[in-house]
Amino acid sequence: MKVTVKQGNIEASNADATILFSYEDVLIPTRYMAAFDEVSRNLLRQMIDAGDIKGKAKEVQLVFLPDTRRVRRLIFVGLGKKSEANPEKIREAFALSARKVREMKWHSMDIAPSMMGLDFPTEWIISMAVESMRLGLYRFTHFKTEEGENIRHTVELTAWIEKEEDLKKAVQAAREAERLGDAVIFVRDLVSMPSNEMTPKAMAREALKIGEKRQSIKVNVLDEKEIKKTGMHALLGVAKGSREEGQFIIMDYQGSESKGAPIVLVGKGLTFDSGGISIKPSENMEGMKTDMAGGAAVMGVVMAAADLKLPLRIIGLIPATENMPGGLAYKPGDVLKTLSGLTVEVISTDAEGRLILADSLTYAKRYKPAAVIDLATLTGACIIALGENVMGMMGTARELKEKLMHASELTGEKIWELPLWEDSYEAIKSDIADLKNVGGRPGGAMTAGAFLSKFITGYPWVHLDIAGPSWLNKDHPYTPKGASGVGVRLLVQMLKNWSAIGDE
Repeated sequence: MKVTVKQGNIEASNADATILFSYEDVLIPTRYMAAFDEVSRNLLRQMIDAGDIKGKAKEVQLVFLPDTRRVRRLIFVGLGKKSEANPEKIREAFALSARKVREMKWHSMDIAPSMMGLDFPTEWIISMAVESMRLGLYRFTHFKTEEGENIRHTVELTAWIEKEEDLKKAVQAAREAERLGDAVIFVRDLVSMPSNEMTPKAMAREALKIGEKRQSIKVNVLDEKEIKKTGMHALLGVAKGSREEGQFIIMDYQGSESKGAPIVLVGKGLTFDSGGISIKPSENMEGMKTDMAGGAAVMGVVMAAADLKLPLRIIGLIPATENMPGGLAYKPGDVLKTLSGLTVEVISTDAEGRLILADSLTYAKRYKPAAVIDLATLTGACIIALGENVMGMMGTARELKEKLMHASELTGEKIWELPLWEDSYEAIKSDIADLKNVGGRPGGAMTAGAFLSKFITGYPWVHLDIAGPSWLNKDHPYTPKGASGVGVRLLVQMLKNWSAIGDE
């Protein structure tokens, strides 16, 4: 989606459609809409009186104006009651309007913040419009060969700014929203790719490409020999069952004004998870190509941080591997020695994510981090507990959790805290090793979090279980069915807040 920001009056527009919001309790909320009503001989008021424009949330209504001015078509999107027009409803409305333009096979649309009837700053409205429209128009088409023009159809957005003093901030907001959208789309593409294309080495190549395009990011990739030499035997144990060599990806972004300890992000990078010897049922196993969504999200966050020039140092660690039942595969009953020195009895080879994260969380300690956050499609139990649209959050640092909760409120990416209680630690005690990698079905998300916490020493840590929202089975306005790119917007917002208040 091409975006242009202009200073001027939207009545000079010749776009295919102009986007407006409608409300259940406010008939014509701005002077511009009143002007449209006048030029259309009270058409808008007549449609409102007739109930054709109700203003209900997510209601989309087309209005064709008489051919007396350059604005020819209006798209009204309902927000419900004006007092309840929260950021999430606004994002959804912008996305729905863009998708309506594409559905009609139009090529251009425009907005004017002063026409929306919103009590938010101009640059904030522009940011939400660009971000949500861009994400709402997303389609994964890499392997489509038969839809032709439908696949290539593009939509342009023009944002009209009434006051000249608002223009600079509006342009900056639009560009930042585009960069953030680029990062989310990058992650969606990676997660959507089939595992024969998105192998561990292919994932490493994507990270290297990010570094090649951005001088502020240095990328280093450890192969299996280097992984073994480093002492990450839990990661190596999972990787050795596959013919695809495991990789440990290190992305180091250093903002020009960054000072102090880095923030380390760790992402699970299982490019395919068969369950290993403890093999999964065949039904829906194709979805296990998405088990690298945490690793992809970390790559996207590092990319966005560089593009937004955040004044922070951010380290991304991605253990990338397959989990396959080959002749060399690790087995139930095996004992693995982790990088931390702790030993783990393998109860199920299908609990491999926590093993590769254990080594990665230990590796993070060498950076003396200010904070560590890991993202992982870790447990089905988290989906059962919280549903498909919510990330489970566990950790050892209250302040870090609060930062993430605040970012969640701003972005609409939902998180909910789960506890780390003593019962969970009791469940992962092993008779023959320090730990076992499965604590039974009850409280499975929490026992997984308890397991990870055993590898945290000397730094604030939060774990985000993204198993539910990383892949959506239903269409949402700005998150179409499929890979969501969840976690990117949340963490970028947290990092922006962090840099703004000068934390180290």
